[in-house]
This record gives sequence, C-alpha cells and structure tokens, in this order.
Amino acid sequence: MIVGIFVLASASLGISAARFGTAYYYLFHQIIFGLVPGAVLFFLALKLPYTFLRNWALPILILAVFLMFLSLLPGIGFLHGGARRWITFGPISFQPAEFLKFAYVIYLAAWLESKSKAISSFKFGFLPFVIMSAFVASFLVSQPDIGTLGVLMAAIMAMFFLSGGSFKQMILLFVISLVIIGVLISLEPYRLDRVAVFFNPAHDPQGIGYQINQALIAVGSGGFWGRGFGLSRQKFSYLPEPIGDSIFAVLGEELGFIGGAILIVLFLIFFLRGVWIINRSSDGFGRFLGTGLLFLIMFQALINIAAILGLMPLTGIPLPFVSYGGTALAFTMAEVGIILNISKKRI
Repeated sequence: MIVGIFVLASASLGISAARFGTAYYYLFHQIIFGLVPGAVLFFLALKLPYTFLRNWALPILILAVFLMFLSLLPGIGFLHGGARRWITFGPISFQPAEFLKFAYVIYLAAWLESKSKAISSFKFGFLPFVIMSAFVASFLVSQPDIGTLGVLMAAIMAMFFLSGGSFKQMILLFVISLVIIGVLISLEPYRLDRVAVFFNPAHDPQGIGYQINQALIAVGSGGFWGRGFGLSRQKFSYLPEPIGDSIFAVLGEELGFIGGAILIVLFLIFFLRGVWIINRSSDGFGRFLGTGLLFLIMFQALINIAAILGLMPLTGIPLPFVSYGGTALAFTMAEVGIILNISKKRI
C-alpha cells in the first residue's frame, strides 16, 4: 500500500494538474476517501471476531444486492464509459461491486461450512452453488463489469474446490465459465476487439490497440532500472487510465524491471503468508473466508499485471493497493484485516 501511494502520486501528476489545476488532487482524494475509511474498516475487521460475520452473512449480501440494484437506477447510478458502476451522493461516489464481491465471499463461506457434507452432491451442493453464483453474477453483467465478474468467479471456484468440490465438478465449472465468458465477449464488439488486439497487438495501434501499445511502450522504455521515480513520459497524455488499470505500466517505466519485480514479489509474499494463515485456520468458516478474500486480491493483481504486459486481454480492472479508487482500497484493507483476524485463531 505504501508503494501504491507513491506510485499513484507520480502517475496522477499530469492528469490531476490538467483537470483540477493541482498536481495532487487524486492523491489527496485517495487518502481521504480510501486510506482513511480503509484504516477504520481494517481496525474493525482486525478487532471484531471474524465469526461475527457468519451470523450476518445473509443481511450483508442482501444489502450488497440492494446497492447493486440502486446503481442501475438513473439518477442514483452514475454512468461513465458506458457502464453504471457507481452510486453518487453529492461529491461522494461509491462502487457497490466492491461490496458485492466482499459480501458474497462472506455468505458463500458460511454456506459452504453449513453444507460441508453435501458439497460433493450435485443436487445439494453443486447446483445450489451455480444458481447462487449466477444470480450474483447477473448484477455484474448488467453494469457491465466483466473483469470484476472474472475475479469473483475465480475466487469462489477456489473456495468451492477447497470445501470439497470434486475434480469433475471443477472441470464442469470451468467449462461453464468459459462458455459464459465466450458468450459475453461475442455480444459486445469492444470485447471482441480486445481479444483481437491480444492476439495481434500491432492491429490498429491508433484505435482499439492504442492502450496496450502505449502500455508496452511505457514498460519497455523503463528498461532494467527505469527512467527514475516521477520521470514517466507516457503518463502525460499518452497512456490511457494512468491512475487506473494502466498504473503498472507507469511503475514499469519509472522503476524499470527491478521496480515491477519488487512489487510482484511483494504480492507473492502476501499470497504465501495468506496461504500459511488459511492452512492453520481452526474452523471451516475461517478457512473458506480467508481463501475467498485472499484470491479476490491475488487474482485481481494477477489479471491486471498480466493484461498490461500483454499476456492476456485488457479487462479494465484496477491493481489492488496501487490503482486509484477509494472504494476498492477501503474494502481491500477490510479484507486484509479479516485475514489477519483469522490468523489470531489457528491450530
């Protein structure tokens, strides 16, 4: 998170000055609406026993679904870039999809614990899991937010497998997911364009391939050591979304291969520590909950970095702890607080 604050401070210089006349608008906004509420949520998640969430899992999920419904209503939901992903209250905006991911992982952890002996059953385990997940996924599809949908699906599949899902069930889930993603991609021309650019980055470099080409220029020009902190050129009017899903490209340009590798190693250490905590959890709810939250963060980081390096199609999802977004940072800090809370009670 400390790395993220510094990288965001640098990446937002140009766009912040151009839009608001001050170089650090986005940095201060991230601190006030992300870091501060995130610190409060982190402290509460760390101090309150995580088992408290088991009893409130259903009300939390209902609240999340209600907020997602509000985001789709004109006048309440904020339309930006063709998607309704935000709820606005005056100067404050909130992204309910972040809460939905969080809420569904909590609910699913409680459900999986209660159905631990029936998970391998198609009728009482697999089928209810697919129906519930499809219901939650429908809200993300309606926004649309396919990147967040992919992250959530990956995380809950990991939870289902850990809870006792059979190998055949996992293959079936994987096939179903691929079919759904394929259909969603085929329904929107811009998604098909992203896939086409993934296979041929040189295709239409001034059009649909502009972002990935500019990202690769940024990462490539950073070389081994980087241009130096604050010295990125691509963040000034060249790289789309330099404070959003393209922020890793700015990091790569300024801090080079070394800086990018250090951040990836930090994520790897975070992941290994999370696995260590989950393996020593003393109850099923804590084990499933920790798995879901850990994989939410790690899959999102993996997808973001891989997309910016041209290893998979662009998805538009931000980089945890680093990209601009107060709601995302606050809930990520809450998720880390819960994982640390789980580590207090272990075998």
